[in-house]
Amino acid sequence: MVSAREFRGRDFLSLYDYSPEEINFMLDFAERLKDEQKKGITHHLLKGKTLGMIFKKSSTRTRVSFEVGMYQLGGFALFLSKDALQLARGETIEDTGKVFSRYLDGIMIRTFDQAEVEKLAEAADIPVINGLTDLFHPCQALTDIFTIREHKGKLKGIKLVYVGDGNNVANSLLMAGAKTGMNVVVCCPPGYEPHEEVLKKAVSAAELTGAEIQVLNDPATAMSGADVVYTDVWASMGQESEAQKRAEIFKPYQLNGELLKKAKDDCIVMHCLPAHRGEEITDEVIDGEQSVVFEQAENRLHVQKAVMALIMAD
Repeated sequence: MVSAREFRGRDFLSLYDYSPEEINFMLDFAERLKDEQKKGITHHLLKGKTLGMIFKKSSTRTRVSFEVGMYQLGGFALFLSKDALQLARGETIEDTGKVFSRYLDGIMIRTFDQAEVEKLAEAADIPVINGLTDLFHPCQALTDIFTIREHKGKLKGIKLVYVGDGNNVANSLLMAGAKTGMNVVVCCPPGYEPHEEVLKKAVSAAELTGAEIQVLNDPATAMSGADVVYTDVWASMGQESEAQKRAEIFKPYQLNGELLKKAKDDCIVMHCLPAHRGEEITDEVIDGEQSVVFEQAENRLHVQKAVMALIMAD
């Protein structure tokens, strides 16, 4: 039986680090926090606590949801851009983590290299949350399965089809599905598949939950029987120089009305945002009746509040 005590002081770097039971506990806790907040019930579970937020990549949803989340939990969030820290002048991430451990109660970092997040977590004596790296986006994936469960009532046996680049979101969705018994198909052009080691770990985790993990190249085949259809930008942050080349390669993978017809009639459409409308997704789909994109964005707040409260509370 999982209890809140088991989360105290832990890092949140990847869903791979959490058991299926722990992930479901987090989802249940997020559901409670969301329901109570909608009813006007406050929960200052982090009163007097401070979260330092290191940003090496730009952000809309991550910054705002973490700041608002800490406020609603009774705590305080500090926005720390890379140029405002001594990291910009050569101080190591390890030294930064050791110093922050003397001031703060938790750290959220949004950066490029997953290894940097892991070094920070190893050096710090306080919980570290991965707000996004080139390899993983665990806060997003946890939010995604929370949103799917809200709309479909379950996760086990649900078929999610991700169409596009095998990026950090695709990697994290593979892990989220594998841990919760959800069937995940990542459909992408040859050469743009998810990270090989992540895929191996997801397949291994899926053996324990009965999830099915697939990587395909044909969108029409992949979409058959989909309960959830998901896409993301074709060029992630740091890949701007490849944007034009990728736009040509990924054209057949655009989530448009024609492709959506190949999924189940009651499928839901997801996108982690920001969206490049007219590229990876069309207006008619993102603004259509099947879209839950903006509910998904809202849920970042509720899910991250659950994560912070569980790992940072006394």
